[in-house]
Amino acid sequence: MKPRILLIGGNGQVGTDLASLLPSLGELFSPSRQELDLTRPGDIRRSIREVRPQWIINAAAYTAVDQAERDEATARAVNEEAPAVIAEEAKKIGAALVHYSTDYVFDGSQKSPYEETDAPNPINVYGKTKLDGERATQASGALHLIFRTEWVYATQGRNFLLTILRLATQKQELRIVADQIGSPTTSREIAVATVKVISQLMDKEEGVRSLATIGGIYNMTAEGETSWYEFAKAILEEVSATAQSIPWVKAATKGMPFLSGRVLSITTAEYPTTARRPAYSVLSTRRLRDRFGISLPPWREQLRSLFILDTFEDSQNS
Repeated sequence: MKPRILLIGGNGQVGTDLASLLPSLGELFSPSRQELDLTRPGDIRRSIREVRPQWIINAAAYTAVDQAERDEATARAVNEEAPAVIAEEAKKIGAALVHYSTDYVFDGSQKSPYEETDAPNPINVYGKTKLDGERATQASGALHLIFRTEWVYATQGRNFLLTILRLATQKQELRIVADQIGSPTTSREIAVATVKVISQLMDKEEGVRSLATIGGIYNMTAEGETSWYEFAKAILEEVSATAQSIPWVKAATKGMPFLSGRVLSITTAEYPTTARRPAYSVLSTRRLRDRFGISLPPWREQLRSLFILDTFEDSQNS
């Protein structure tokens, strides 16, 4: 009998990709935001008790970093309080829980990749609420995996990739921060890696019970590191080398031509934002690789794959 899997946040970037992959592992239940409002604990409890899943995957989060500074109550409800309720319910029914967190739990003062055991020190409300969500999950006693991701993007939703493509049709030059360093990671690769981990656990004789010893926090990001400035340049290089008729590119640009591919580097001080960002938030993925034998592709390879895959699909449909 296939296990029941409850996916929360199935309309988000990572959730959308998970929704396409998880049916290979079990019977998928993915309630809409209207059916499961994370600011309403009763909705969460009802959904979990009705489905009684063997696996719960929480891909939902409040990710508007600057807005969180002005709306901490909602950020905390979604990023801390909702995960606490989810974990509590998972514990009651013996379900395994997958929860996603962020590089923003760190302050960015390090000069080398952060390990899972490094002390968190978030410098904005978003990071603080995500850290509190991690801690609530750990304190619940539920069998769990927490995957820390960073600089997540996709061909849909709201993210840096789509913003750069849109701005390139509106401005002669783009001024992009060059002194913040991270590892851009596609939602697709996060979903693929997640499914691989779950599949391995399902194949174990002890099943989800193995999480009692191998559960916890794992960093799940692309290999390598770059700046927002270099990432922006790479995006424009990749799109210039492929057909701009790719459906998701056309949607991002609304079919408008690019005005220029010129990208200028600026400092964080020259681009003030409401919330502070860590200057360096690269995460070490050694633990994920050592435990599960899984490594996500380098960030540039991930970016290129979006254009190669969709160029092929576009040519097949033309």
